Amino acid sequence: MSDASQKEKLRQHFARRVTTQARVVLDIWQKVHANSEPFSTHREELLSASEKLVRYAKRFEMAGHADAGNKILEIVRSWPDDTPLNDATERHLQDALDALARSTLRRTDQTHTEAPHQFRRTPVYIALANVEMASRLIRQLEFFGFRAAAFDSAEELAEACALHKPETILMDVNFGGSKNAGIATIERLQERHDTPVPIIFMSDEDGTIETRLRASRCGGEEFFYPAVDPGQLIEKIETYTHGNTVEPYRVLVLDDSRAQAKFMETVLRKAGMTAHIITDPMEIIHALDIFSPEIIILDMYMPGCTGMEVARVIRQQDRFHSVPIIYLSAEDDVTKQLHAMSLGGDDFLTKPIDPKHLIATLHNRGRRARSLLALMIRDSLTGLYNHTHTLYLLDQEIVRAQQKDQPLCFAMIDIDYFKKVNDTFGHPIGDRVLRSLSMFLKQRLRKTDHIGRYGGEEFAIILPNTRPSDARNVLNEIRERFAELQQPAGDREFNVTFSCGVASWNNEPSQTLCERADRALYTSKEHGRNCVTLADN
Repeated sequence: MSDASQKEKLRQHFARRVTTQARVVLDIWQKVHANSEPFSTHREELLSASEKLVRYAKRFEMAGHADAGNKILEIVRSWPDDTPLNDATERHLQDALDALARSTLRRTDQTHTEAPHQFRRTPVYIALANVEMASRLIRQLEFFGFRAAAFDSAEELAEACALHKPETILMDVNFGGSKNAGIATIERLQERHDTPVPIIFMSDEDGTIETRLRASRCGGEEFFYPAVDPGQLIEKIETYTHGNTVEPYRVLVLDDSRAQAKFMETVLRKAGMTAHIITDPMEIIHALDIFSPEIIILDMYMPGCTGMEVARVIRQQDRFHSVPIIYLSAEDDVTKQLHAMSLGGDDFLTKPIDPKHLIATLHNRGRRARSLLALMIRDSLTGLYNHTHTLYLLDQEIVRAQQKDQPLCFAMIDIDYFKKVNDTFGHPIGDRVLRSLSMFLKQRLRKTDHIGRYGGEEFAIILPNTRPSDARNVLNEIRERFAELQQPAGDREFNVTFSCGVASWNNEPSQTLCERADRALYTSKEHGRNCVTLADN
């Protein structure tokens, strides 16, 4: 390969960083609008992301992106900090962002065979000796909304990591040709990052304890020996990417001391938790209803009642029966502490509170509570909500739609000819298809949407604040893309489709809404399957 062609190949490879950075800029602007937050909240973030975009775009000679980025910078820099945008300036800024979006679409969404338009912000890097396997994985990953890139050498991978830290790396332990060369590459790469990159190692030849230990010590989260199929790999990659960022814990604090309550609020928010503070124990029922806490902190001794009495009242409500309750008190008598915990508490912290101790306790209790809750409300195979909890969420969203006078849609999905998949390829592959569709839906629907496994090969989706035509269009696009996805089965691949019925809420009980969506689903089945039918109101 000539020097010119090598340079062009490298330019094309890293030019993808420009479009990725453009999406980061667009995401920040979308966040301002979606959350109705003041512009000043994200001003510095937008400036930093736009400066990086311009730097990348100039380096890789992408004039459209550079021009749009410079225009954004000019507008943002000229606007004073801590000052809301006026209408005229916001229109100019929106025009510049629209131009950036058009430039990004022209380069990345030209044909229907390319990846979906919504990607994760950071990439997944693949370093495999098997080029065919790497290409196949990239195609599969793009269907699931990941942005993936494969590399031919350790040097190329290192340069890419220096430019953009990946979400995870899939690495052949012998990548580079010699024994454990891939592990050695990862050891060097991890030294450059403050927090390690999660690594998924693969090996066709070496599964010894020595190799596994060395891989684990440099950030190896998984070790596959012998090789594994793309479906399993994608499930693991999903686990170690930031798309599953943990939601902040919702912590309710009841303390009659306003100074102590303010201190607690500051500590919790600095730790990234969502705090709701009350100082009057008589407000506890209202606070539980409006905030739905995951963890509750109670002062032991308050005017009018004790924390133990409040805990007993809380435990009388089934939905808060397993929510961790942590007492705060200057009480250092262990016998009294144990007695307090026997009346509904889970832990006891002695005042004055050490912030590090408090946060560690909340994280430990929060993780365990979420794990237990997941066992109760989620399907063990797909991780989606189970049938019972899906119907509970539907009732909740109907109440919300009624209060806010907003539209609401409910959809039923059924995988076509699923029995044939199980009979032909076996139940483990059938389970893989179910997990594949669940991951596909999670990648493409909003965080405010609820997805449940209704039973067998049936799925249910709750779409709040969504008009029926929009629900149909979104689900139809998902249906078309899912039908293109190649499902791996050993050395074979096959395609799967689904049918869907959508019903919009019409001031009716949840049971009636479900029945209408179910009838629409059967209409799709009768019309040849692999289609979306909108129920009549």
